[in-house]
Amino acid sequence: MGEQRVGVVGGGILGVAIAREVVRRRPGTEVVVLEKEGRLAAHQTGHNSGVVHAGIYYKPGSLKAELCARGRGLLRDFCAEHAIAYDACGKLVVAVDADEMGRFDALEETARANGVPGLRRLAAGEITDVEPHARGLAALHSPETAITDYPAITDALAGEVLAAGGGVRLGARVIGIRREGDTVLVQVDGDATPLRFDHVVVAAGLQADRVSALVDGERSPAILPFRGEYLGVTAAKQDLVRGMVYPVPDPRYPFLGVHFTRRVDGSLEVGPNAVLATRREGYRRRDVSAADLRDVLAWPGFWRLAREHWRTGVDEVVGSASKRAFMRSASRYVPDIGVADVTRAGSGVRAQAVDRDGSLVDDFRITRDDGVTCVRNAPSPGATSSLAIAEHVVSMVLP
Repeated sequence: MGEQRVGVVGGGILGVAIAREVVRRRPGTEVVVLEKEGRLAAHQTGHNSGVVHAGIYYKPGSLKAELCARGRGLLRDFCAEHAIAYDACGKLVVAVDADEMGRFDALEETARANGVPGLRRLAAGEITDVEPHARGLAALHSPETAITDYPAITDALAGEVLAAGGGVRLGARVIGIRREGDTVLVQVDGDATPLRFDHVVVAAGLQADRVSALVDGERSPAILPFRGEYLGVTAAKQDLVRGMVYPVPDPRYPFLGVHFTRRVDGSLEVGPNAVLATRREGYRRRDVSAADLRDVLAWPGFWRLAREHWRTGVDEVVGSASKRAFMRSASRYVPDIGVADVTRAGSGVRAQAVDRDGSLVDDFRITRDDGVTCVRNAPSPGATSSLAIAEHVVSMVLP
């Protein structure tokens, strides 16, 4: 086993965590991370909200529920070991309308089934004990929901890989993966000779379907990119929220709704919304890729998804164009923060996996084919779960 070579395609937190788990589990194994950008954590890892989820939302018994619970503990311990910021500032999920209470009750059942630590149900009068400026009919308080710095975690994981003799190649865009006898050949753009590995793991995030298709020709589930935009709360108002304040999510839709999230640097953000992006790695409205748009429009699942959720899509576009519309929803939860108290901040792009029939892929999806393991879907809580997903994947690769 010590002479084996493992290649990992993707330099986000998940890919680097998998490489680190390989060298921890099989010391002496040669592992190389291949990342197409000039730095690690360049996309989803470096553009997310920094939240460490406690498991409130996920179907009991699902891979998400299982790996989120374990991953949270592993991540907390890793941050402590490496002196990386980790703040269990807590979260409220707030119901503001009577017609939300059915979903609210169901969410509480899910959270309790998942063993969310310290979970409490709060009546209207108890909400201000946790968040003095929040308002609602009822809330779920998750005191162990935390915030952290995922790019810093990625860098620390990479440091362990390098210290164990592994490698990280930046600017290495993979354009081919094929089996040849007992070896998996990986072609990097610009290299004359392919790299040779015993096992390859694809953890390519926003490019997961394209890179996985190099292995088996199967694009499903396809990745549809959704841009999530944030507003920053001005310094005068950012202390009005101590931790996080979320709405009750709609279980038919994969996004959690606009919410207030504290960052480890002390700032406070509102967001994200969810607008179909015109480029997979496009963080500005003007970022457009004809090839990415063609891929979206050619996928039959997109049109089925659009027919079902077009009204929600229109609302998200309106919120993207107008700060007033964006804040109309958020201010229901924290009325003292309004449109005059926010400015446009950063954005991220979520890799939403969609099957051919238009179904949104909810759970983590990992496939294995003749020496190549592909992480085809690892949305939120993918970062929270990253160290646990790494254990799960490496158990498949190196049983």
